[in-house]
Amino acid sequence: IPKTRNGIVEAIRTLRVARSSAVKARTQTINQIRTLIITAPAATRERLRGLATGELIDALARSRPVGNLADPHCAVRITLRRLARRCQRLEEEIAEADADLGPLVTRAAPRLIALPGVGPESAGQLLTTTGDNPDRLRSEASFAHLCGAAPLPASSGRTNRHRLNRGGDRQANRALHTIVLVRMRHDQRTREYVARRTAEGMTKKDIMRC
Repeated sequence: IPKTRNGIVEAIRTLRVARSSAVKARTQTINQIRTLIITAPAATRERLRGLATGELIDALARSRPVGNLADPHCAVRITLRRLARRCQRLEEEIAEADADLGPLVTRAAPRLIALPGVGPESAGQLLTTTGDNPDRLRSEASFAHLCGAAPLPASSGRTNRHRLNRGGDRQANRALHTIVLVRMRHDQRTREYVARRTAEGMTKKDIMRC
């Protein structure tokens, strides 16, 4: 049964398009800044070395470079400031999208968002993958297959393990992976499960796949 596109989940999907592209553009901009710093003159490079990303962006955005544009030293400082300001604008756009998406996701799936480790972004992706008619998924297993999270046996001899499932919606799989990582760090019940499975001889990857 195909997904319907006539409800609040479709609205969430549409809003997430702009947020996703803004996040990608921000990452690209930060990478460009880091690359320029590597090839920048020594004085500029040493001044910015060791700064965390947030501190780096703020420092560059506040800078007031002056000089001859034909001078590479001046050109790189001006370019770094422009890229930093672009990054700040993208961060504002992402914050605006989050402010819109948070209440919508909570309204659409309050029980999902209340689960440990599930934030608005992960919940929004799972809702988008499922659609406005989640009843089309007949069982937990069908949802696991949809998200590429159904464990595929790969045992051999006395080794009992599962291999990575590369099928399904990869963005939904990434959302589940994020939820698992958060819960492994902050959720006591999950940490106890990991400890028990580790004592049984399972690796971290196999525990996550199970």
